[in-house]
Amino acid sequence: MDPNRGNDSNNPQKPDGNRPKGSYFTPLMIALALVLVFSWVMNLVESSQYTQTTYSDFLEAKNAGQLAEVEIQADRILYMTKEEAAKPASQQKACFTGLPQNGDMEAMSEELHDMGVTVNRKIVEDNSMIMMILSYVIMIGGLFFVMNMLTKRMGGEGMMGGFGKSKAKVYMEKQTGVTFKDVAGQDEAKESLQEIIDFLHNPQKYTAIGAKLPKGALLVGSPGTGKTLLAKAVAGEADVPFFSISGSDFVEMFVGMGASRVRDLFQQAAKVAPCIIFIDEIDAVGRSRDNRFGNNSEQEQTLNQLLSEIDGFEPSKGIVCLAATNRPEVLDKALLRPGRFDRRIIVDRPNLQGRLDTLKVHTRKIRLSEDVDLRKIAQATAGAVGADLANLVNEAALRAVRKGRQAVNQEDLLVSFETVIAGTEKKNTVLTDMEKRLVAYHEVGHALVAALEKHSQPVSKITIVPHTSGALGYTMQMPEEEKFLSTADELRTELRTLVGGRAAEQVVFGIQTTGAANDIQRATSLARNMVTQYGMSEKFGLMTTASVQNQYLDGQAYMDCAQSTAAQVDEEVKQILENAYTDAKRILTDNRGLLDEISEFLLVKETITGDELMAFINADKNKLPEPQETEETQTGEE
Repeated sequence: MDPNRGNDSNNPQKPDGNRPKGSYFTPLMIALALVLVFSWVMNLVESSQYTQTTYSDFLEAKNAGQLAEVEIQADRILYMTKEEAAKPASQQKACFTGLPQNGDMEAMSEELHDMGVTVNRKIVEDNSMIMMILSYVIMIGGLFFVMNMLTKRMGGEGMMGGFGKSKAKVYMEKQTGVTFKDVAGQDEAKESLQEIIDFLHNPQKYTAIGAKLPKGALLVGSPGTGKTLLAKAVAGEADVPFFSISGSDFVEMFVGMGASRVRDLFQQAAKVAPCIIFIDEIDAVGRSRDNRFGNNSEQEQTLNQLLSEIDGFEPSKGIVCLAATNRPEVLDKALLRPGRFDRRIIVDRPNLQGRLDTLKVHTRKIRLSEDVDLRKIAQATAGAVGADLANLVNEAALRAVRKGRQAVNQEDLLVSFETVIAGTEKKNTVLTDMEKRLVAYHEVGHALVAALEKHSQPVSKITIVPHTSGALGYTMQMPEEEKFLSTADELRTELRTLVGGRAAEQVVFGIQTTGAANDIQRATSLARNMVTQYGMSEKFGLMTTASVQNQYLDGQAYMDCAQSTAAQVDEEVKQILENAYTDAKRILTDNRGLLDEISEFLLVKETITGDELMAFINADKNKLPEPQETEETQTGEE
């Protein structure tokens, strides 16, 4: 390891100090070219102000007595005829070059003066040529200074605007300050990257046995899972320079600029090896090359240059390429073949223990009160990524400041989680009595179906307080344990819970409202997945009729079957939803007394807990606890 690794003299991005002498050549040439173009344009403008004539035309006008004004300069004569002088606001003069001898000029001046012609003669001083040359030198020097400053400020190092130069930034360990201690919930990814760190520390251990480290590793995961943070942590753990650049920085509107930047990036990396090159959102430049949607020669040239540069360096030099994307399915196959980005590291959503560790990392610098239970927060935030948890902790800290407290308590964390999923409370929203009753019965319909059914998650909270997300109320459930698989019975129970709100409206009021729109949308999506992907349909059995694209983004499934089959899928989905709706109405009709009692209680309290709900169901109203805020996962919303 180079002992001077952290010195600024080794930083290729340092703009001044050791700047190459040749880098001043381009600004000087640009300044000289601008001066020449400016002089040429000025001559054209000046020439356009006069009518070009000959000496014979001038003598003819003089002999005819048509001259009104004459101006004798060093190399030309400007004159205006009486006809032009008579025109209103006319300044158009005739001009010719090639003057007669000085003696003839003196005699001509006296003759013109005797004819009543106004004669002006500009005396040419001996130092006029020196002054003209000096003015050009000053102009070139000033433009050179301006161009040189602009070039340095734009990071071009002698290239106007930085065309062809890499925009990569070099991070040293002292600048990033990120290690594996700052990354939680990604133990498998860190274990895969540990080998790269070990190689950068002890390359001789691998070369002695003849092993070669993979040149590139691809970090794949959903947005916010910490791919960039992991790459920085690898550089921090290995104590090597970290080149970071986005894939979109390579793509320019000028063909060839992206390829030039790729070459420059790898040239910089070779000077400070061992190092890490990190390309974020590599799908911007590494998209599969095809002509189905038109040809992009700039993107293809940049990708070809990237592939050749990866093949060009030896692994023994200690250059490791890391890249991140959430769309691995669109990457070019040549980019993923062995010898390039052949190692794929999945940066997945953290599990319960991972979320707990991530919360501990994000609350490391947050002052917490003694009642904070991070495990409960981690249990409630199933499916959240690191960025979501960081936002949750920050919202809790902001709420504590607004409340005038010196530390974040459990209520702040719970309310911030509720704010993230449902928005803040809309205290100025006033519902009519009928609307409020509809919302109360709707939410109790969700909760009662969930509480009376097997294979359902416990209800944690019911509220009819409107929120800024558009929900007039919502029912929340908190799983008792984290599960990674769901049975068909559990999914059918979830369907009945989702349509329980609409069923309550129909059973009690005999009407249908728009409040069930989100519930129906989620129920339809779940039922369609059961038919097309999970093999839980009696009609289609194990047949799959849809494929998932963009797994790490929206995860939306697209139908992959004939139109007639798709129509049958729609009928099957409709039948599953109708069965769930019928079951939900039956449950609420059989328990109409409980539905009315809990709804009336909710109308008074506006927010009730899961314990209060179960007290009604267990017919022990004397044990109703006081209303309190708890935390959970959203089940249905009004």
